[in-house]
Amino acid sequence: MKALFLSRLFREKILLVAFAALIAGVWLWSWEGRAARLWAAQRHTTVELRDQALWLANHQQIEDEARKAVEHLDPSRTFDAARLVGEIAVIASGAGLKDTAGEAPRTEQTAGFAVNSVEFSIRKADLASLLRFYEELGKRAPYITIEQLSLAADRSNPALLNASLRVVSVEIARP
Repeated sequence: MKALFLSRLFREKILLVAFAALIAGVWLWSWEGRAARLWAAQRHTTVELRDQALWLANHQQIEDEARKAVEHLDPSRTFDAARLVGEIAVIASGAGLKDTAGEAPRTEQTAGFAVNSVEFSIRKADLASLLRFYEELGKRAPYITIEQLSLAADRSNPALLNASLRVVSVEIARP
């Protein structure tokens, strides 16, 4: 290989060295990107493991606090997924909201209770109706709560609002 390189003209040697340097540069650049992604993944995993260790270290306290909180709830007043959707529709109708839509509810099941959530959207509503809806929903707390809410002015009529909510209920498993 050395004899082949030395037998070349000077300009060919320069081109071969430049070509080899270019290949090495591209390889190093690619390696740097992979190393950066690996380092970021390692830091993310370390943080996740630290958080999980904290949750596991405090699991007994968390379970005790959850048990105490559940003791204060009346199982007959909790809402299953279907009842949650119906209750939201009744509250919205009672508040004077007409253009509403809800997605299919999602349920996360645990040993003692289930958390039901539904995405609910309200379009072209006046502020007074939205406030009535919010107040009526607040009367059912802690059995129904708003987990996420976003408001935006309607494009066709800025005096009206569009709202998107994630409404959550807790359903206690009945023995």
